[in-house]
Amino acid sequence: MDKKLATLVLEDGSIYIGAAFGAETDAVFELVFNTSMTGYQEIITDPSYRGQAVLFTVSHIGNVGINLEDDESQKPQVAGLVIRSLSPLVSNWRAQTDLSSWMEQHGVPGISGVDTRALTRKLRDSGTMKAALSTKGTPADALLQMAREWPGLDGRDMVMEVSCEEAYHWRDDDGSKWVKENTELRMQNAEQQADDKNSSLSIPHSALNIVAYDFGIKENILRHLSAYGANVTVVPANTSAEKVLALNPDGVFLSNGPGDPAGLPYASEAVRQLIESNTPIFGICLGHQLIGRALGGETARLKFGHHGGNHPVQDLRSKQVYVTAQNHNYTVVPETLNPDEVEVTHLSLNDGSLEGMRLKNKPVYSVQFHPEAAPGPHDAHELFAEFFRLMKNAK
Repeated sequence: MDKKLATLVLEDGSIYIGAAFGAETDAVFELVFNTSMTGYQEIITDPSYRGQAVLFTVSHIGNVGINLEDDESQKPQVAGLVIRSLSPLVSNWRAQTDLSSWMEQHGVPGISGVDTRALTRKLRDSGTMKAALSTKGTPADALLQMAREWPGLDGRDMVMEVSCEEAYHWRDDDGSKWVKENTELRMQNAEQQADDKNSSLSIPHSALNIVAYDFGIKENILRHLSAYGANVTVVPANTSAEKVLALNPDGVFLSNGPGDPAGLPYASEAVRQLIESNTPIFGICLGHQLIGRALGGETARLKFGHHGGNHPVQDLRSKQVYVTAQNHNYTVVPETLNPDEVEVTHLSLNDGSLEGMRLKNKPVYSVQFHPEAAPGPHDAHELFAEFFRLMKNAK
């Protein structure tokens, strides 16, 4: 039986023909490339990809199938997949289905057999583009019109499409077995390295209450927070600072999420009020950007974003270099931050962009990359221990 054809059209008029897999449908999106060598399931289920399709630079996708333990959310979040080669076989003892069937079940189209090297170079040279994909025979000229008429992600609120509708207590169901190892050791190291010697391990982690904003939170973040034994309450993205403070948190976590932080003025205002409350705050990715905007800083779009598991980041305080996982198209502009208020702590060694900061007079810090990355790298896990140290000091 002949494979069905798929057509991908970029907004510049470029046309790519390949083999269809996944759902039989049309999709329009922002196309980004990801350089990770492993973890395609975690990438596909990352809510930060809402409104985007992922072009994988690794040539072979689908060989380990899909299992129900490794999701970062309850379903695929990408709008489509573009790959070089789809594995015809699934070979992994944990697999419960294959990639194409899973995508079909959730309405996500894919195209394989594309020259992903050439397409990646195009996106690097020209920047992130809008695109449209059809796996049901829609003509290329119609797809081009769809791509060009699509409004894109700039200024849009994509967060409310992925955030929870009601607050809930995170129940780990033993998922943190993947991250529990050495959490206590990391906590002790953070205590020993702290400038503030008043912090104390005598406060049990189970006595700490964390409120986590769900801007599109990855489940592995929640696994890390609960691995230390904390009580974690997850709240919707549009929850006011007043409601969060009424929960008497020992710390507030600001999660990753999709789209443009400039499209979330309600979130920036809530973060501003939480900063003023002197509550310990830790932000990752979009949460980092929202802290920047809450402080009066500006955010800007990167040419083709940072998407992958191999991005070098330097901690300016220790001079240590971390290999990090990243997934973002926007960045905080450091020149727009007040240097009397904000210390830049991390920089990208690829392009010099801001990757981490902390407030000098308040218990607030954030990073642009993902220290919780699954399946990895794991270089920056200690950043979670630092959050617990901040909460214990304040408590």
